[in-house]
Order: sequence, then structure tokens, then C-alpha cells
Amino acid sequence: MADVARVAGVSHQTVSRVLNDSDLVRPETRERVLSAMRELDYRRNSVARALVTGRSQTLGVVSFDTTLYGPASTLFGIERAAHEEGYFVSIVSVRSLDRESVLTAIDRLQAQGVDGILIITPHEAAAEAVLHVPGDMPVVAVEAGPDESVPVVAVDQFAGAAGATRHLLGLGHRTVWHVAGPPSWLEARQRIDGWRSTLKDAGAPVPPPVSGDWSPRSGYELARGLVGRQDVTAIFAANDQMALGILHALHEAGLEVPRDLSLVGFDDIPEAQYFTPALTTVRQDFNEMGRQGLLLLLDEMGSANRSSARVVVQPELVVRGSTAAPPSR
Repeated sequence: MADVARVAGVSHQTVSRVLNDSDLVRPETRERVLSAMRELDYRRNSVARALVTGRSQTLGVVSFDTTLYGPASTLFGIERAAHEEGYFVSIVSVRSLDRESVLTAIDRLQAQGVDGILIITPHEAAAEAVLHVPGDMPVVAVEAGPDESVPVVAVDQFAGAAGATRHLLGLGHRTVWHVAGPPSWLEARQRIDGWRSTLKDAGAPVPPPVSGDWSPRSGYELARGLVGRQDVTAIFAANDQMALGILHALHEAGLEVPRDLSLVGFDDIPEAQYFTPALTTVRQDFNEMGRQGLLLLLDEMGSANRSSARVVVQPELVVRGSTAAPPSR
């Protein structure tokens, strides 16, 4: 900084103000300092800055080894929001979401001196592990999480499932069958609750849900057990990948969507609009969830005590060509 000040013909304090985007520097002076930085190839030393400020400008994220669209998109949304706020992101991916693995990942991030931690917690065991994070570390659970004691940012899964179910009932279907996600996933359970509650409120029969593993194969295999039933005219799948497998099973059985059976997915993956037919689905705003998670973490970092704040992001039903009135039969 002293070298930059000498070349620019300004004080050390002026260089510091430029680096911190202060409004107290005249535009021509700012440009002279920036020109000197470029000439000297100056880069701020983040380690030295952390020693002075006590902040590393780095946030930790605990994720897990997955190619699932939801968690991967949540991670991207967090990274994007952190970059916009001037923070680096250090990611630790765990192979399993058990308590020991999550707490070990948190220890690694604390050893790196991160200012706060965001934990993607769609799984029951991971959500439980968040409750054991040391109280002096700012932490936010993203995507799902415990009901209390820890700040959480999540999409309203109940409302999304309820909206999908109401859409199908509103088209005239007597009931809606549900291909659910794994029971150990909090979001899968919340989607079941929204689906079941909506059917009960409408006085519609509540079929037993069948659970898959989020993969197209599981949707395909489960759908093969449903296609022969005359009372199945509408299916709500807990994610779009399983909906893709269901579409394939229906095609093999000679059934046409939505003429013979209506189908709704969840997530609105980029490929959903290119399915045949284009898939009606529930869109989750992962960028907004990442942004809200980051803002909540920044609030936690500025607070002396951990809060139990809960920020809810609303989903959106996207109606396309895979839903229609039930067949006359």
C-alpha cells in the first residue's frame, strides 16, 4: 500500500479508503490510485487483512457428495450470493449426512478461520447435527433444518406439494397418488404432509404413498406397479427425475400423458419443459434461497447470540402439458 501511495502521489490513508470503497475520495484521485495498483500489480493480502480485522471474508459451506438437482442448485445459489457480497466460499463435501461427518466438516471449516457456516441439511441426521455446532460459530441451515434453536432458510415444501395436489383435484381427478422421496429426507416428508393434508381437506381418498430414491429408475419401477390400476388418473412425483421415470413407464404401458393420466413433478429442472409432454412441476427458487441464507448468516455474524429465525421462500406451480382433466373412464 505504501508503494501504491508513492506512485499515485497520495497518502496511505487515501489508498485504504479506495480499497474500502469510501465516498470520501474524489473520482480523479480514485482513478489515480487504481491506475497505480494496476501498474504495480497490487493485490490485497487477505491473510494480513484477516489479522487486522479479525474477519477472513470467507464463509464455509457443508454440502454432500451428490448430483441431485436440488442440493447442487442450492450450493450454486449460495456461491453466487456470497460472491455478490464480497465473500469467498470454502466448501466441504461429506460422503454421508450422519452427525459425525457433518460435525467433522464443521471442525475443518472452523480450523480455516471462516466467519460463518451454511449447512445444506435436507437429511434428518444432518439437521440434527446442526444442533451441536458450537454456540460461538454463526451458522445457518439451508434447504431444510431443525424446527428451532438454529436459523433456517427453506422453500415451503408443504405449500408446493399442496399446490400441486390442488391443481390436479381442480382438474376433476378424484384423488392423487404420490411417488415420494426417501423417508429420511425432511423435504420428502414435508411434501407428503402437504399432499396428504390437501386430499383430506378436499374429502378425497388418501392412497398410500410409495417411496423412491429420487432417481428416474425408482420412479419407473414404482410407476409399473400403478399403471394397471383403473383408479390411478393422477400422480404427483416428489421430484422431476422420478417423474421422468414415470413418464417412461407410462409410455411402455401404452398410456398417453395427459390423456390417460396426469403427472406433476417437483423442482422444475431445466429439462422439465422438454419432456414429452412438457412437465407440470413445482419450481423452487434456489438462487433466492441461497441469497436469503447468506443474508441471514451475515445477520448472525453481527449478532452476539444465535437466533432461531426462519426464512421461508415460496415455491411456484408451473403448469405445462402433462396435466388435464381425467379420462371419461
